Amino acid sequence: MAPPLVALEDMSLRQGGSLLFDGLSLQVGPADRLALIGRNGAGKTTLFRLLDGSLEPDRGRRIVRPSARVVTLAQDLAMDGFRTLADFATSGAGAPPAHAVAAVADQLGLDLGRPAATASGGERRRAAIARALASAPDLLLLDEPTNHLDISGIAWLEAWLARYAGAFVVISHDRAFLSRLTRACLWLDRGRLRRREVGFGGFEAWSEEVLAEEARAAERLDQKLAQELEWLHRGVTARRRRNQGRLAKLEALRAERRAMLGTPGVAKLGLKADEAKARMVIEAEGVSKTLGGRTVIRDLSIRILRGDRIGIVGANGTGKTTLLRLLTGDLAPDSGTIRRAAGLTGIAIDQQRALLDPAKRVRDVLADGSDWVMVRGVRTHARGYLKQFLFPPDALDAKIGSFSGGERARLLLAREFAREASLLVLDEPTNDLDLETLDLLQEVIADFEGTVLLVSHDRDFLDRTVTMTCFLDGSGKVELVAGGHAELERLQQGRAQEPPPRRSAPPASGPSLAAPSAARAGAQEQGRKLSFRDRHDLERLPAEIARLEALRDRLEAELADPGLYGRAPDRFAVLGEELAAVRTALARAEDRWLEVAAKAEALGG
Repeated sequence: MAPPLVALEDMSLRQGGSLLFDGLSLQVGPADRLALIGRNGAGKTTLFRLLDGSLEPDRGRRIVRPSARVVTLAQDLAMDGFRTLADFATSGAGAPPAHAVAAVADQLGLDLGRPAATASGGERRRAAIARALASAPDLLLLDEPTNHLDISGIAWLEAWLARYAGAFVVISHDRAFLSRLTRACLWLDRGRLRRREVGFGGFEAWSEEVLAEEARAAERLDQKLAQELEWLHRGVTARRRRNQGRLAKLEALRAERRAMLGTPGVAKLGLKADEAKARMVIEAEGVSKTLGGRTVIRDLSIRILRGDRIGIVGANGTGKTTLLRLLTGDLAPDSGTIRRAAGLTGIAIDQQRALLDPAKRVRDVLADGSDWVMVRGVRTHARGYLKQFLFPPDALDAKIGSFSGGERARLLLAREFAREASLLVLDEPTNDLDLETLDLLQEVIADFEGTVLLVSHDRDFLDRTVTMTCFLDGSGKVELVAGGHAELERLQQGRAQEPPPRRSAPPASGPSLAAPSAARAGAQEQGRKLSFRDRHDLERLPAEIARLEALRDRLEAELADPGLYGRAPDRFAVLGEELAAVRTALARAEDRWLEVAAKAEALGG
């Protein structure tokens, strides 16, 4: 057996006057692919700091294999003081060379010249990923790597890690990400670290076995301890079992939705007129919206009923937030109509958790300083209500500043779900939540009597929660699919296996090539009115775009080899420059084709 890359031996650590770890030991081998699982506040990020050596324990030692490179992708990205994302990714001790960062950033579709101060969360996350992966690590420590990434970015990272020859330990709330990549689990629970050589897919069965045995032992020893375990764990286990029943109910709702959907992409309501009127919450007909000269939403028609759980997915920048604002009335359409039910009241839960004042107590935020809170019109004791959101009884008087990011998110959910509303709007609600809190959120959404609009990149959460998915491809089209992300993925894979239709226009490999069919018809019928150069480009560019796409794919595949930089850094640099040039040429070709296609359409009109 190969010696470990990093080993922690008999480590103990106190934080805030309490003992976080005592006698903790861990070995990470050169081929390990580990999921680190634990509640918010259990010490997962602290354990990473012990592994990478940035934190010294009170007792114990860290042993690192000579020359082993340990790289951490942190959850919280500090970019203050950096002018651009490139400055962040290539500065500081142990920073990778600029050309290596540029090659990874190019594959991620990231502009490293973006000012760090105005970069979005997704752009910052991609910059941190580029820095970490370009560092040629032997061991990667990934703390919530999928936060702020869209689904295409998550898929790219999954593919890179699947090919990666080194070891990694990952903290993530993304069940699909963990299930696809990990081979063993580390479970951090009440200061104790357990390991099981089973991927994340087997974690729940293993953890329930452990908890059941603990509960039996506790009952034999101490009734009070047994009650504590009941609060800590049995409720979680029962919640998972209840959620299995909710999944069955969810599938019945999806079947109802499938009966209402006709041709994919068009919602047709299969209900009697009176029933449709009674259940209607939002109805959009022929809605289009253009922002900054780009059509973000084109000719959308959808009917959303009471009880629907609508998932909104798509790459960053495709218009998910715009669609959400159109449906809720925060934004007016350029054309088409949107009708909403009379008396529609909403709760919006977004990512503004920083608005929770750290100096305030939980009771100040939840119950205006009292012991009682109104929960959807019913007077409820605040301690009992907090228990439903996995807080201990003494949390009511705790300062919010002492909470982790996940605990703050859980408190925000508790506060907002106490309100009476018929519409729930969730914008990336899963960021910073642990797996048990995700189970809780799934339960609360399932029990919500109104309608839910949910923007998320968490594929497993969508599969467990939504009845219908709205997919935005970036061209303005919104495709409607009964079910979650798995159903959308199956539909897209089925299309990919179909033989391509014969056509003169270039293949639609991405949003930028989604030109209307009228452009092609107009070009054929009115081509004589175009200039010679326009006609030539309209005929020539499809083949040129296809050639550039094939070249781009080949270069990306070669650069994706995680060992290439170590074997041939000069070749790595050359390929990175070639890929950048090809991407530029491809973008210009696509823009030119769209220009002449639009001109042909105008002439045809």
